Amino acid sequence: MRFKKQHAMGILLAVLLILFGASVFSGPQEKKCETCPPVDLSREACTVILVGKDASVDGSVMTTHTCDCGLCDWTFRYIPAADHKPEDKRKIYHIDQFGTIPPSTGLKWDRVQDNFAGLEIPEVPHTYGYIHGAFGYMNDLQVSIGESTIGCQKKMENQTPTPKFDITMLTLLAMERAKTAREAIKIMGELGEKYGYGFTDTGEMLAVADPKEVWLFEIMPVGPLWTPQSGKPGAVWCAQRVPDDHVSVCPNESRIGEIDLNNKDYFMASPNVISFAVEQKLFDAKSGKPFNWKRAYSPNEVSAAGTNGNRVRLWRFFSIVAPSKNFSPETPNMDLPFSVKADKKYSVYDIMQMTRDKCEGTIFDPARGLQGGPFANPNFLPYGFKLEGKQYNTSRIISVNRAEYVTVTQARSWLPNPIGGIVWLAFGAQDTSCFMPFYAGITEIPRSFEIGDHWEFSRESARWAFDYVDFHTQVVYSLGIQDVREAQKEWEKSAVDRTSQIDKYASALYQEDPAQARQYLTEYCINNANLVINAWWELGNQMLVKYNHLWIYDAKTRKRNALPFPDWYLKALVEYNKLKPQEEKK
Repeated sequence: MRFKKQHAMGILLAVLLILFGASVFSGPQEKKCETCPPVDLSREACTVILVGKDASVDGSVMTTHTCDCGLCDWTFRYIPAADHKPEDKRKIYHIDQFGTIPPSTGLKWDRVQDNFAGLEIPEVPHTYGYIHGAFGYMNDLQVSIGESTIGCQKKMENQTPTPKFDITMLTLLAMERAKTAREAIKIMGELGEKYGYGFTDTGEMLAVADPKEVWLFEIMPVGPLWTPQSGKPGAVWCAQRVPDDHVSVCPNESRIGEIDLNNKDYFMASPNVISFAVEQKLFDAKSGKPFNWKRAYSPNEVSAAGTNGNRVRLWRFFSIVAPSKNFSPETPNMDLPFSVKADKKYSVYDIMQMTRDKCEGTIFDPARGLQGGPFANPNFLPYGFKLEGKQYNTSRIISVNRAEYVTVTQARSWLPNPIGGIVWLAFGAQDTSCFMPFYAGITEIPRSFEIGDHWEFSRESARWAFDYVDFHTQVVYSLGIQDVREAQKEWEKSAVDRTSQIDKYASALYQEDPAQARQYLTEYCINNANLVINAWWELGNQMLVKYNHLWIYDAKTRKRNALPFPDWYLKALVEYNKLKPQEEKK
């Protein structure tokens, strides 16, 4: 009875704090645009930030994933821990990370079994519980992941069904089986080697973390002729550890350079890591030059300046975290460092804001001048454009307007695993969404997280609440984004600030009854999420009224005011339309 009373009081405290503190799946594709440039979604899809424990203000190890697809499935699931019999098998499925299906035919994660890869592997005695979206993000032991597609040499791709593993399936197995980041890397690497990696995926990068360290893991196929009978590895992979006092990033580009396999504390790799490059004539072992992973398998000879910002994210990250090093935007991306000691330490809130960066104040700011329009909208022309037979690039920034969701994972060694791990989840575009905490110890997620689709509006889907706000923000961005930031301060910043209080209460409860602590965390996270979702629906309603018909309707004064257009825009309008001023009355 004492536990029940204490638990009830804890939930009440949490609610009060919230209130007052505060393909295989084939679906519709984007229509072809004759004036749009060809877009490789895999090269434009995700940004991952990695933060070592000594680079954070509180000792957290952090990763991020901006799932920047624009047409992918955005739903989430919680998979509980389970015990298995010695004879049990784990079925392996082909899961296309870009795949989506109409909700009327079933939810993606309920239909996975329709795509059996033809492989069953021995089950392990115990699988850990975990949270997953397009990929596994965190398990019961705080092993956490962020993903970014990096591509590979064309001849390495293997789009046949022979390889049984794709990147999504690998992350799910890592979540189920790994106790540490190193163990997760070994599990994924060995499965790829034995059973083959590829089919729906090419070169992929994962940030793999636990409460002590974070690694950058890259895996690639080994060509369409590979078969298990060849006796050769069905994947080539390499992993490099980020020093504890460093930060790193992966913006859809291979990041591992020269490797030292003798330094086992910082490097791991498949047995064919160099021999395969030699075999494929991607590296000359007799050249006298050291082997360089990214130059062999996924070269990307570009720079931020040389692409007019199309490949700006790598430089931009280093310019944010280490301005003292004065990295030039003209520096080839291949020459920028693997990681760097930042000029300051970062909190989880800092990292959240970094996922929203739009190159503000630089020559790559997409809102500057005419491109952003009169209301400085940074989301216009995200893929560049084609005009009169010529291609023009625009900045591909960290915060784009096509994110399915964004995750920030936080692994903390000084707390019990169910309390130490947090997945901060924000649905939709970074700039107009709101991060919500989900502790590793939860036992369920809101039903609204499990449903939804790009092509069917639904008030039952959490994601649509954030798209509802985003839609109204785009119309008058410079004004609307201020309303959003106020709401983020109220709901997101307050959630970050109350974390220590939730930790403290959950830890005390955990010492007496771990199950009660998990129930408390589950109810706190679900209550918070539901309040945020409701707040965003209401925010969208308010913005619809406020900016209706491109006026400003002030609910307090019940007056209507004109939108304030900037002088530069009005001058350009006068010049382009050859307008003449009214004659002055005499």
